[in-house]
Amino acid sequence: MYVLIVFLPLLAALIAGLFGRSLGDRGSQLITCGAVIISAILSWVALYQIAFQQTTEAVELLTWINSGDFDVNWALRIDSLTAVMLVVVNTVSAVVHVYSIGYMSHDPHKPRFMAYLSLFTFAMLMLVTSDNFVQLYFGWEGVGLASYLLIGFWYKKPAANAAAIKAFVVNRVGDFGFALGIMGIYFVFNSVSFDEVFAAAPSQAGQTFEFLGYQVDILTTLCLLLFVGAMGKSAQIGLHTWLPDAMEGPTPVSALIHAATMVTAGVFMVARCSPIFEYSPEALMVVTVVGATTCFFAATIGLVQNDIKRVIAYSTCSQLGYMFFALGIGAYPAAIFHLFTHAFFKALLFLSAGSVIHAVSDEQDMRKMGGLWKHIKVTYAMMWIGSLALAGIPLFAGYYSKDLIIESAFAAHTGVGDYAFWAGVAAALLTAFYSGRLIFMTFHGEPRASKEVMAHVHESPMVMLIPLGVLAAGAIFAGMLFAGPMTGEDFREFWGASILMLENSTAMLDAHHVPLWVKLLPLVLGVFGIALTYQMYIRRTDIPVQLAKTHSALYQFLLNKWYFDELYDFLFVRPAKAIGRFFWTFGDGKVIDGLGPDGIAGRVLVLARRASQLQSGYMYHYAFAMLLGVAAFVSYFFFAGGH
Repeated sequence: MYVLIVFLPLLAALIAGLFGRSLGDRGSQLITCGAVIISAILSWVALYQIAFQQTTEAVELLTWINSGDFDVNWALRIDSLTAVMLVVVNTVSAVVHVYSIGYMSHDPHKPRFMAYLSLFTFAMLMLVTSDNFVQLYFGWEGVGLASYLLIGFWYKKPAANAAAIKAFVVNRVGDFGFALGIMGIYFVFNSVSFDEVFAAAPSQAGQTFEFLGYQVDILTTLCLLLFVGAMGKSAQIGLHTWLPDAMEGPTPVSALIHAATMVTAGVFMVARCSPIFEYSPEALMVVTVVGATTCFFAATIGLVQNDIKRVIAYSTCSQLGYMFFALGIGAYPAAIFHLFTHAFFKALLFLSAGSVIHAVSDEQDMRKMGGLWKHIKVTYAMMWIGSLALAGIPLFAGYYSKDLIIESAFAAHTGVGDYAFWAGVAAALLTAFYSGRLIFMTFHGEPRASKEVMAHVHESPMVMLIPLGVLAAGAIFAGMLFAGPMTGEDFREFWGASILMLENSTAMLDAHHVPLWVKLLPLVLGVFGIALTYQMYIRRTDIPVQLAKTHSALYQFLLNKWYFDELYDFLFVRPAKAIGRFFWTFGDGKVIDGLGPDGIAGRVLVLARRASQLQSGYMYHYAFAMLLGVAAFVSYFFFAGGH
């Protein structure tokens, strides 16, 4: 069963990719959708067998690398953490596959698109079922490759090409640190197997080694290098700039990459490596600070974005920050639980946004929408469900997971825990505000689109609405059904040995006993945020304009995304271009070509021109040349070789 879960999407990707022309559009869609749906159903069965019956499975596939002492097997590791990730990846992927049948109906390259989706799913499944760091890296790079193909799917659009390259390059920065971390793990532990490395990790606590000329703590260094990889893949502050640009891909790609799969890879990896991170308090502090900062930073940018998909993209960045600071304070189950619930409501939001874009003739600017709710009532209801779950309103999934993370941060009773708590509380207010702003700008008020566009506004077909209904069920019920097993008093039974938490890590248990005001504060701020957007975007629409004028500097700062792109352009892009131009013009042009091919060719040309001047056509010129030659030969004979 576990082999089928992982390899059915790969088989479908190969069939659709290689034989798509023969199968046709419908055949490719049926094969890829069918394979991923079967994988999703089997994943739910695996979740019940593994997590609820407290078992683990290991499936040895083959010996992958055997070189001297370096031995790597290709095996599937199925424990509670993996089972949860299998459900998340395959369920969202199956929904996205089906939704794509309707959304991509007018695209001429449907088999290629479906093949890319299935390939991406396989790479993510390889990542979450990995049994060693090399296999983890294989899946890690696989999702990077597939995301490049998907983001740049519409390759005739320059913006899509640029976004795909940007995502690939920014992730290379993080992946370099990740690769160094894996190499360091093999250097220290002489193994890349999870079991062997995790078992030996306690013995390395407090030990040092030399890195970049300094004596540094072994586990802290390794954890920070691994975390650099997580920052790139999960778009944490500093390596987040690829995320909004990735919206250039088709909307199903946005849902797949930014809801449940690629961006959660970093969260999964840190949780998987908890047996190492738990012995490095310094690394966990860094994870907490970076996560809390990202959580607040991305939420502030989401307040003023006008592209409907970019608002949701920055929301994803912010929610990933919540997950990371939960990991940093040791509340691993809370982080994975939020990953689980977030997948449903964030995929719902992205696909609902796709339904809106589909309805308004591919328009994405919310300033050109308005008054849509009467025309697309089902999409409107779905967007409300996703937004209420995101804002943490009770009974919706986000309420159970996001609030628990905030309570865990308060319960940690540490300096970084308090910082994370207040950053999380502030982000909760901002999240509710930009969620309400998105709905009110898009669906309410006077229509701002042209009459021609409004005349064609229509609800999406059932092949797109049914996936929204499935995700809406997850956004409503996933929290209340799984909060107890995943994060209740007996959470250790659910997770088993898949997550290590030291005995002195009590943030999870203490989170259930925080003061009442801590429990109520995110809810009160969430309701206040939505009410404030109603006041500003429905009743007093002049207020946002006045605020933007009064605080124009702050507005421009947020609208331009804290100027990270401009800063990186100044610090890295321009100097790199200048260095490249210097090596091109001077190094390549003047030195290499000047002294090499161009120089030799130039000298030969000069000599040829000089020689051609001798061919004058006059006999006396030739006779004179012959006389000079004879004189030179006789002189050489007498002075050099005559004796």
